[in-house]
Amino acid sequence: MSVEIGVADKRSVGDAMWKGGLCRCPKCGEGKLFRAYLKVDRTCSACGEEFFHHRADDLPPYVAIFVVGHVLVGLMLHMEMVWRVHPMTYIYTMVPLAIILPLLMLPSIKGAIVGLQWALRMHGFDPDHRDPAQPEYP
Repeated sequence: MSVEIGVADKRSVGDAMWKGGLCRCPKCGEGKLFRAYLKVDRTCSACGEEFFHHRADDLPPYVAIFVVGHVLVGLMLHMEMVWRVHPMTYIYTMVPLAIILPLLMLPSIKGAIVGLQWALRMHGFDPDHRDPAQPEYP
């Protein structure tokens, strides 16, 4: 059974992910998406869109680790091929980068994933097809 979505109800995945990546409401782009570092707000302060339906769970850390891991391994391989690098150089440079970079990326990645879920009407973001087992946010 497929559900037809009207032209007025279409949601742009790219725009929603971009707005979410900027830590803004994926619907209006005005209100803040987070109330704390990685705590998604219940609703948008500007348009009232509900966010408590999101289920980003473990995907943002996996994406952050995947990206940072590839960047750092590529950088380490390049450094080994171009220069003679003392092993302690990696301890002093790569370990802090491996800790700091994912922490810096996590809010934007989580925001983009919440935006993706909103645009695709996943996990209760479609008011017409909410899971009756999922309670309303207190």
